[in-house]
Parts: sequence; C-alpha cells; structure tokens
Amino acid sequence: MTQPPQPPNEPPQGGFGAPQDSPPEGFGAPTPPPADPFGKQPAPQPPSPPAGGFGAPQAPPAGGFGAPQAPPAGGFGAPQTPPAGPPQQQPGYGYPQQPGYGYPQTPPGGGYGMPPGQPPQQGYGYPTAPMQPQYLPPQQGGNGGKKFGTQTQIVVAAVVAVALIVGGGVWFASSGGDGGKKEEASNSTGTTGEGKGGSGSGLGGGKEKAPANTRATVAFQLPEPKVTDVTAVNGSWLTDKAFVKTGVNEIVAYDKVKGTKLWSIALDGQLCAASRHMSKDFKTAIAFEAGKATKANKYPPCTQVGALDLTTGKLIWSKSVTAASGGDDAIRFDEITLSGTTVAAGGTEGGAAFDLATGAERWKPKVSPDGCYDKGYGGGEALAVVRKCGTYDDPQLVIQALNPTTGAPLSSYKMPPGVEYASIVSTKPLVVAADVGDTAGDGSGISDFFSIDASTGKLLTKIAADGEKYAARCGSTEVETCQQLAVGNNRIYLPTEEHEGSTGEYGDTNEIVSFDLTTGKPTSDKADAGDRYTMFPIRMDGSNIIAYKEPPYDKGGQIVSIDGSTFKQTVLLENPADEAVRNAETSFSADYAEFLYSGGRLFISETMVSKRGDSSLDADRHLAVSFGAG
Repeated sequence: MTQPPQPPNEPPQGGFGAPQDSPPEGFGAPTPPPADPFGKQPAPQPPSPPAGGFGAPQAPPAGGFGAPQAPPAGGFGAPQTPPAGPPQQQPGYGYPQQPGYGYPQTPPGGGYGMPPGQPPQQGYGYPTAPMQPQYLPPQQGGNGGKKFGTQTQIVVAAVVAVALIVGGGVWFASSGGDGGKKEEASNSTGTTGEGKGGSGSGLGGGKEKAPANTRATVAFQLPEPKVTDVTAVNGSWLTDKAFVKTGVNEIVAYDKVKGTKLWSIALDGQLCAASRHMSKDFKTAIAFEAGKATKANKYPPCTQVGALDLTTGKLIWSKSVTAASGGDDAIRFDEITLSGTTVAAGGTEGGAAFDLATGAERWKPKVSPDGCYDKGYGGGEALAVVRKCGTYDDPQLVIQALNPTTGAPLSSYKMPPGVEYASIVSTKPLVVAADVGDTAGDGSGISDFFSIDASTGKLLTKIAADGEKYAARCGSTEVETCQQLAVGNNRIYLPTEEHEGSTGEYGDTNEIVSFDLTTGKPTSDKADAGDRYTMFPIRMDGSNIIAYKEPPYDKGGQIVSIDGSTFKQTVLLENPADEAVRNAETSFSADYAEFLYSGGRLFISETMVSKRGDSSLDADRHLAVSFGAG
C-alpha cells in the first residue's frame, strides 16, 4: 500500500496518513516484494514511450501511482492477455503466511489524528477545518510505486493533473455516439454485495453484461473549476439519467450520455461531506459549510445537513442542530451517511440522525460521563457506528450495530488495545478495518480487518492485511472512506500490491484475491490483472466483482466483471489507446478519485481541486471524464 504525498504549508489534514501534529507514524516506504517472486529472468529495457503530458519520461515506469518519471498514461510495458479463467496453481504473491488471528500488536502510540480540543484539522473528528487538504493527490504517470520527493510534492500540489496535449478538437473528435442504448441505474456506490458462498457455489452473478462492442469512446469531459485554494469536491452519484457531481458551492447533474447540464443547485457553502449511498428513488444526504469562504473566514464550519433529490436537483431540507450536551452552538460534522430512510452525521462535537424525507430529528447519541462520543457512522444496508471512549493516551474504540430508527445499539464489540482509529468497510456483513498499534507503516490505515457478527457483537475472525502485500486504503481518521476493495459472497476482495510481471516484460502487475469472512483464511480466488496492468475492485454487482484495470502507457483502461463463482474475467469496457484520451484517463490518481460504472459507462472524477498555475499545462485539467461503450 503506497503512501500518498502530503502537501507542504497546508492546514493539517485528516485523510490518508497522519495529521501533522500527531506522533510519528512510520511513513517509510514499505519493504518491496521479493525481487524475483516468479522465478523469471531480469526484464529487458523497452524503447522510450511516446511523449505526452506533463513530465513525460523517456522510459516506462516501474510501479504504482505516483512515479514522477512515469509515462503520462501509467506505463508498464507491452500488454499481455488477461487470464480467461481461474488459475490452476496455488495462490502465490500477495497471500500472507499466517492469516487470521494472532497478528502481532504493539503498545498504543502514534496515531493518525489529533485529540478533541487540538487545533482544527480536517478528517474525521476535527470539526473546524475543511476537507480540502486531505485530497491533495500525487501526480499519476502510471504504475510507478516510487515515493515523491519534497520538490516533486510542491510541483504536484500546484499542478494536480497531467495536462492534455490536444490540438484542433482532437478530444471531442475521439468521442462518439452512445449507440442509443438504455442503461440500468446504479442504486449504490458502496462496496458491499449480497450473496453467500464462493467458488463453485453457483452464485447468481450480476446485472452488468458485456455490450456487443466493448470498445469505448469518450462520452464527455468536465473542465476543472477555478479555485483560489485547495477545495474538496468529493461526492458523485449515478441515477438512471444523470451523472451528478459536486462543484464549487454547488452540485450539478449532467446527462450521463451527452454531458449536457440537467440541473444545478447552489449551496450556502462548500460541500464538506457526502454520503456514498442513496435511496432507490435517488435521494442522498450531504453536509455543507454554513457560508462561503472569505479571507477573514477561510474555513467556515461544516454545520449544515441536508437531503438532496438527485432526480430533480431539489434540496429537500437542510438544517443545523445543537449538541446533545446542550449549548447554542451548532454541531460541526465531519461525515454523513445514509441507511434506509435514516441520515446519520457524526463528529467530535456529537452526532445526530434525521428522517430522509422530512428532516425530522430521529435521535442523538446519549451524553456519556466518560467522554464517549460517536466518531462516525457506516451506512448502506445497515447502520453501524465507531464510538470512541477513554483518553487520547488510552483510547478505547467500540463498534456498534445500531437500530437506524432509534439509534439503539443492537450489539457491541470492543476493538483491541492499540487501535486509535477504525473504518467501517461494510455494515452487512459488518467488517471493520484498523491500523492496530500503527503497524501498517504505509499510510493506508489498514493492518487488519475485523469480521464481526452484527447480531451478537462477537468477533468472527481477524484478517491480517500486510501493507507490503495489499493495496486497499481507508481514510485514517475517517469512518466510511475505504476504497479499492469490496465485500460480498461472505468474502472481502483485496488488490495485491504491484510486483514484477511473469513474462519478463518491462512493467508490473497485480491480482485481486479474497479472504473468507468466517474463517479469515485466504481462498483460492485470484484474478490476474495481466502484465503491465494493475487492477482494483470498484464495487460488487450481485455476486460478481466490478474492477478497474489501470492501463500501461500505450493502452486504455478497462472495466471487467469477475465472476464470483469461477473468478473468470469478462471485459465490459476498454477505453481508447489514443494518447490524448489516455493521458486524461491516467491523470486521475486512484487514491484521490471516484470511479463509478454502470450500464456500459465509466465516470472518473476528482475529489479535490486546487489553484491553477500560469503554465499552459494547467489549462486542460478535468473535474471528470466519462467513457461509454460504442
């Protein structure tokens, strides 16, 4: 799990990695995998890739996101055909030698965040600072796997995205018709899926099917809005007709085929939290600042909660609430989620739940004499909370399954000592990620996954997720921000870290593997990305896994469906290899972008934008790009 860069001279952060004032975290580069795990000969050096984009190198990159000398499209070397079915050999790279219980723990210390009462910072539990700094992304040139130096971080913070070298309308010339095909709505952007079992269990599959022509064209691009500071734009949704995306002090819906604006809604201030879930009739929950930023008040408080109709663009209701402990000040929220018809928002000043349709207050967490508070909630098919008790030096986290209507705990599980922050990966089944004793060492926020029986609070199993082997990520101080993983079929699906390919080609690859959520043991599931491609799960589709393949420097990315029973891959979408289009696609960092796929259409969008420089390289930065099957 490669760690992201931290922006210089910015307000403290609360995203991936430790905030600035927290104790030392051990942010060194993870130990690389064995130099020759597959027993092949050293890879030959290929010729220089085509030039294009900011900082195009003279040779393909060697690994994952963030290699500054990588080619603009994320190069790996010559492509190979992905496997057509499950491997016949025993699981290889990426499987731990001692999975399950017994992962060593170290005494508490360090941590990714600041205790309540410290100077404001963004991320879960820090009410006064904005979300913006946490999303400062590394410049992606491909799968490089190398860490940024200080000078490169400064350049990346200013530039943010690879510029497109496009002349005379090449971009839209490469787009094309939509084929007039109807698409199914995606009712959730979460990571969970239904179904039990695994390989050979006869699972029912999913709704996403391969179109007659999987070759994609560019549907549309959205230019990045101009801002004067680092600004969070997290939040994107798909309805039956629209791609809806957060802008600056607004939310806008675009026709998901043509990209034309369908509606926009102005907000009192910048959106600071967005639910990744929505109801079946396309309603969701948001939190936004009480006013627009000014020089005198650069970071207005995030006190407003609202429900948004994604079909009409109507803000159904919005309000602020005071803490259960009393007082007249409005609660500052850090995260918001949706479960059924319950909107739940949380932060260090308190939490609250509302009726999605009316905004009526349903419940607030009870005031605890020992200083416990609801740190944040996970929604979706069920509702769960991370509740933090104790002191900063001796914290105790409790995971509770909640009745969404009343807020009453249905079960409780105490996390082990040494856990300062935890993330809810899934609520049904209940899966939690944590960095136990700050042992991950890579800024991913994950050393272990905890599979919990939501009805009893009993720990079913603990899965060790070595940061040198697995590439999923969770926001270190946030409760519901895990990405590049999926839960379904009573399994958790994880990407392995990049490693050398098997054919001696120049370039790295990886796999998606799984663990049983009852036993904690690795399964025989393994989907190979293929040489020079790397892949990670986007979401579940019934019992299947929808995954994105990051391309090499001379190919476009792919969306594949992985059968939950056989682990056979089916290509659903293959993006153009045209240099300008490929540069745009790979300008988004997977760690700091949102990926949505439904009905033959892929949408990739930023979660952060920053001030543009004077260079022409900044002229073609994008808020989002969309691809559709031909």
